[in-house]
Amino acid sequence: MRTGAPVRPPAPASVPAQAVSEAAGLRSVWDVNAAILLVEDDAGDALLVEEMLADGELDSALTWCKTLSEALTFLRAHRTPVCVLLDLHLPDVHGLRAVTQIVESTPDAAIVVLTGLAEADAGLEAVATGAQDYLVKGRLDPQALSRAIRYSLQRKQVERAAAALRANQLMAQENARLERGLLPVPLLNDDAFEAVARYEPGRAHGLLSGDFYDVVQTADGTVHAVIGDVSGHGAAEAALGVCLRVAWRTAVLCGTDPLEQLALLEAILVAERSDPHVFATVTTLVFPPGGDRVGVVRAGHPGLLLRQGTGVEWVEPEGGIALGLLPGHGQWASTELALAPGAGLVLFTDGLFEGRTGPDTRLGEEGLLGMAREKAALAARPFIDALVAGAAGAAAPYGGLADDVAVLHLAWRRTPHE
Repeated sequence: MRTGAPVRPPAPASVPAQAVSEAAGLRSVWDVNAAILLVEDDAGDALLVEEMLADGELDSALTWCKTLSEALTFLRAHRTPVCVLLDLHLPDVHGLRAVTQIVESTPDAAIVVLTGLAEADAGLEAVATGAQDYLVKGRLDPQALSRAIRYSLQRKQVERAAAALRANQLMAQENARLERGLLPVPLLNDDAFEAVARYEPGRAHGLLSGDFYDVVQTADGTVHAVIGDVSGHGAAEAALGVCLRVAWRTAVLCGTDPLEQLALLEAILVAERSDPHVFATVTTLVFPPGGDRVGVVRAGHPGLLLRQGTGVEWVEPEGGIALGLLPGHGQWASTELALAPGAGLVLFTDGLFEGRTGPDTRLGEEGLLGMAREKAALAARPFIDALVAGAAGAAAPYGGLADDVAVLHLAWRRTPHE
């Protein structure tokens, strides 16, 4: 038997692993080439294990290492599932430390500890430390050894699946917390103003991006709204979006001027961003009482849709650069738009029109405007639902929406003096 070399050449597994519930979604570890690593410094015990495996149900490659150092080198280079048959008394390590080092170095390896007749307690402690099973050398037989190897590999696979499930659950919980911060309930004093919002994630299993919006009505009846998009995707960008939204709401409630609001948001973005290249696009709106006009301030954000009667137009009021591109040097302007009775404004992030509709084409602003005009007769909620569904449907053959989408439909239900 050569140290570190296969005792027998690899061969296809002839016996399937113990069946597991189909509901768990797990494959048998013997669907791939599982390997067996024996870490044992006693040549007699190593020969015994080899003979047991030869007489048992398994037909897989066996590698023998005399020290833990050799075993760790083998494990780092091996990519298929490995079951480690581990003696606790080795020349370079003694006791449970051997288990700990394998778990820390190669957490995907299954471990079966081999103990002496008087070391049953050590076997139990090894399982508590991270091993999947233990066997007493003096009571080994081919069937017990084969079964322990199969079950240990399967237990390790189940452990990995459970860990992945838990990670996904934690991610979902974190996304839910971020979503509550990014997508608030509009703060309106009465039902004179209608604010309808829609958020649609653009990537399966992805974190929320930095898309955010908010609507706040102050004591004088003025309605303030914001929509923004922090560049990039992930928890950091989503958290920054929450930070900017809360800062904007605070500034509105404190009576801060819209232009001063953008300067404040930029200062916060620069202070809180983890990457100096992160920026944010923002549009803010101010609907004073009366319902006949709206003030618009844009910082690098896309234009908006103006709905009047059955007509829809693309509007791009005067704008300035996105927040964070040139900190302290941004120049923004406030533009006033006239509103006909019953007119509505639709704001959105660029994910709504940047999805691919062909190998080299995107929906684009013109495509979105054409879609909006086809749906112009719809009320607010079905209108924005139709836009999102249309954009997602057009992009579906090419991977779906490439980015998250936030849409905000804003309009007076009636004028305050009515």
